[in-house]
Amino acid sequence: MLVGYSSSSEEEEEEEEKGNIKGEKRKRQRSETDYPSSFCKKVKPTTGSEDHSQPQSEDGICIEETPPLHQKPRLPLPESVLEMFPEEKVTEDSSLHGGRVRSFQHERGNWATYVYLPYHPEDGFLELLEEMSRLTTTHGFQLSCSTEFHLSLSQTVVLPHHWIQPFVMSLQTGLAQCSRFSCIASQLKVYSNQEKTRTFLALEVSTGHAQLLELVRVVDKTMEEFNLSTFYQKPSFHISLAWCVGDQSDRLRAECLPQLQSLLDSHEDAVFPLRLTCQQLRCKAGNKMFCFQLC
Repeated sequence: MLVGYSSSSEEEEEEEEKGNIKGEKRKRQRSETDYPSSFCKKVKPTTGSEDHSQPQSEDGICIEETPPLHQKPRLPLPESVLEMFPEEKVTEDSSLHGGRVRSFQHERGNWATYVYLPYHPEDGFLELLEEMSRLTTTHGFQLSCSTEFHLSLSQTVVLPHHWIQPFVMSLQTGLAQCSRFSCIASQLKVYSNQEKTRTFLALEVSTGHAQLLELVRVVDKTMEEFNLSTFYQKPSFHISLAWCVGDQSDRLRAECLPQLQSLLDSHEDAVFPLRLTCQQLRCKAGNKMFCFQLC
């Protein structure tokens, strides 16, 4: 019986074909299991001239977080859906606020915040204020009487909504050891805001200055924690009584202030000088009110 033997060259060709097939399978397996190079790549050993702007870990691996390779792009929303939720545009009309102008632009999620001591007017105080307003009217001023009376302990700052609670907690901690006291305001003064858009007629505090500075120190510490503006370096503590639009400071001082001071000094009832009992400090953030009782 004759048996056919393959030549050595034929055996080599068959083994070579089998090896190629196995090599291609191994390549396909590696390509299916290996991570993309954008997720993790080896960093060459440092030589002192490399660019260190990319983050590196201690073992020399640089990791870049990238989205999956096969992530499908998001489809744009139809116009009909976008029209259902139009962007709100805040328009400022100063005529709706007695001519007052915002010190900073309104933004959603930001809350105008300030700290102060409230003053509750005694009987006869509003009547005295009306008498003062009539006197200024004879000189051509249109003063609007304040509706709420307070003594400011901070500038007006802007807080994001999620800062309000930690801000209030910081104030509460700092004020825990502050004692109540009284102060007196008897000297009329004229002020204007930083933007020179309003002029104020106010009573300046004459006693209790040291205690007020201690409260400001506590409030300023909280402001610094949140990188906010602190109070003025040399504050003139006062209670605003009335205001008018524009910078009328010089004219009001020259034409009305002496007569107004004489009117107050001649008042014989208990309304003047004004006495402020400082037993509760308040923080107003937007429409939220927080009260802190002094010990």
